[in-house]
Amino acid sequence: MRRTIGAAMVTMAAVLTLGACGGGGDPLTAASPAPAPASSGSGGSAGSGKVVIGSANFPENVLLGSIYSQALQAKGVPVEEKFNIGSREVIFGQLVNGSLTVLPEYNGGLLSFIDPNSKAASTDEVNGELKTKLPSQVEILDSSPAEDKDSLTVTKASADKYKLTSIEDLAKVAKDFTVGGPPEFKKRREAQFKDVYGLTFKEWKPTGETTADAIKSDAVQVGNVFTTDPKILINGLVPLQDPKNVFSAQNVTPVVNKAAVNDTVRTTLNAISAKLDTTTLTDLMKRVAVDKDDPPAVAKDWLTQNGLL
Repeated sequence: MRRTIGAAMVTMAAVLTLGACGGGGDPLTAASPAPAPASSGSGGSAGSGKVVIGSANFPENVLLGSIYSQALQAKGVPVEEKFNIGSREVIFGQLVNGSLTVLPEYNGGLLSFIDPNSKAASTDEVNGELKTKLPSQVEILDSSPAEDKDSLTVTKASADKYKLTSIEDLAKVAKDFTVGGPPEFKKRREAQFKDVYGLTFKEWKPTGETTADAIKSDAVQVGNVFTTDPKILINGLVPLQDPKNVFSAQNVTPVVNKAAVNDTVRTTLNAISAKLDTTTLTDLMKRVAVDKDDPPAVAKDWLTQNGLL
């Protein structure tokens, strides 16, 4: 749900028009310029040989952008950072027209933006469709195992007591469990859980952003929590595996402007993807969101620990 990076859907025609005119603004409001981004470096563009890394305007995406930036600089690649630009509606057109070179993306959210009617669910399915549906100027690199996606999550005590490791395991206890999530969660997911996993819950409660706390307090026994939410760590919660892909893949995936990157950029970003998993990203986000550490410092620590600086 969350990693649509802006809920409004635009047509590919609008995106390609934006790319052709070189405006770099929001396809939904082409007359309005994009917000002025925070940047580092001495200026320049993808066309000058400098890799321009953008990000959406939320902390996790900024952190990922900083990881990409520092790793590339360590390989001698000139980098300009343009972080906190805005939603996907704003930034994707800038990647198409070459104003940006690299974006940290979420493959399922990007596919939904390109094709709102896609039914792809697994990582392979999502990436397969992206490779055929993205504009010719753009390509995805290797997806990381790290996902920021919907999950059904329980306490460790419940996981241990009822031997719960996947959503499938809930079938034996769902009738006694209250499930929590956003107000629209029941409408969106009740039929899917019943049809795919055979789950019929005792009750559905709208718990919104307090879902993780509601699970911990036992106000609900299972809930919809995003997999990199630091409260998973703080509250000792256990996200259940989703082997039948009710929640579509949302792998962190570098997306690049083909003409503006070389093999050094590709191999460096792919090396990051190979080492980044969901547990690691959750740990890093705890430092950013809870401990209030500076994202570049967190990025540098992780890159150093993994031999990427």
